[in-house]
Amino acid sequence: MLRRTKIVATLGPASGTPEALEQIVRAGVDVVRMNFSHGSAADHIERAEMVRAAAKKVGRTVGILADLQGPKIRVRRFEHGKIELEPGDHFILDASMDGLGNQQRVGLDYKELPNDVEKGAILLLNDGMLEFVVDEIRGAEVHCTVVRGGILSNNKGINRKGGGLTAPALTEKDEQDIKTAALLKADFLAVSFPRSAADMQRARKLMQDAGGESLLVAKIERAEAIPVLGEIIDASDAIMVARGDLAVEVGDAAVPRLQKRMIRMARERDKLVITATQMMESMINNPIPTRAEVSDVANAVLDGTDAVMLSAETAVGEYPAETVEAMARICLQAESDQEGGRAGYNPSSGEFSRVDQSIAMSALYAASHFDVAAIVALTQSGSTALWMSRVNAGVPIFALTPVEQTLTKVTLFSGVHPITFNPARSDTPSAALIDAEEELVRLGLVKNNDLLVMTVGEAIGTSGHTNTMKIVRVGDHRKV
Repeated sequence: MLRRTKIVATLGPASGTPEALEQIVRAGVDVVRMNFSHGSAADHIERAEMVRAAAKKVGRTVGILADLQGPKIRVRRFEHGKIELEPGDHFILDASMDGLGNQQRVGLDYKELPNDVEKGAILLLNDGMLEFVVDEIRGAEVHCTVVRGGILSNNKGINRKGGGLTAPALTEKDEQDIKTAALLKADFLAVSFPRSAADMQRARKLMQDAGGESLLVAKIERAEAIPVLGEIIDASDAIMVARGDLAVEVGDAAVPRLQKRMIRMARERDKLVITATQMMESMINNPIPTRAEVSDVANAVLDGTDAVMLSAETAVGEYPAETVEAMARICLQAESDQEGGRAGYNPSSGEFSRVDQSIAMSALYAASHFDVAAIVALTQSGSTALWMSRVNAGVPIFALTPVEQTLTKVTLFSGVHPITFNPARSDTPSAALIDAEEELVRLGLVKNNDLLVMTVGEAIGTSGHTNTMKIVRVGDHRKV
């Protein structure tokens, strides 16, 4: 049984060797996330080559997601690595401090904090584990009272409850990292903390100027992004429901509702969506997930997410391959109970601006009315497969293409499975469809007498020219 929902796994010490990479790819990883918060440009390029080598050895197509660090809104380092704060303690966040922190104060990477807060503002540190209320601003010093105490250690993040920090989404480091992402030919580029469509438009221009063609992923993790969510989605190719920072800024209870809303909005706009953060957190140290984690992953699948993402679980966890296997198992089970289609979808309604889009919708409509084994899209750019993936057709979608970048791009499309195929060797569209059918039989993906819905363009090998849909029975062309 082919899995619809894709799995994104973060590369780190636990998965950063060729052997460990091969294990998680065999376990079912579709896209590898490279965290650009750590490592040099040379490190990233070397890791990308290692990912591709592991995928080739295993015989699977794997995409690469480059995740930008974004602004560093966090405390600096402490003299003894950490301190413990109690409710009622007075503590200073000092933007002018260069030395190591102590029990009374600590320096800041984000120097604009004194300008972004005022008396009464609530600051949440270390993913909301600690809560401070701002008492006053004295020059570069933010004087606070501890409301919820705990351990505060080196380089922990700072959020303002309700949002309002003005740090730009793209830093100078990010601009250089975009060039690196273009150089290593990352399939996806994740932009951290975007507040507007303009942030995504700027990232796209920087990527284009660097000669890259990565699909842009907006990480929704700021409160300010919610009121303009539609604009950000429209300016992106995908979004990530980044539940960590988002929960700190808007409140944890608001996140499940927002997750469902974001997934729905992205799919309605023909954009991709990744659900992320703490999905299998307990498996960092345990060989099996909690029942709550199983439900969390399954509910994201039932919501219609394209992909679910693992972070520390595969980056530093003790059981990276087992975690991927568990996530794949949960996704498959949830998909088996999932009804086809999407709420409010009617392929006979609405307007299509492109012929290839209408062909994609026609293929879905046909697949919903016949007992087909698969939908087969011969594609150059992957656009036809993307439109098909927005609806759960209940059958696998095979994207056959000779374009390497298209193969790795569709690794994030739900229900779409990439297959290397060169239709240019065929004389006509009909011949290309026959060759594609025979290739699927050879791979064991379909069998004689299976019914297939197939799409192709008359201009073989040209992007955006899909204009033909056929319903064929496997093996019929061989009959005399």
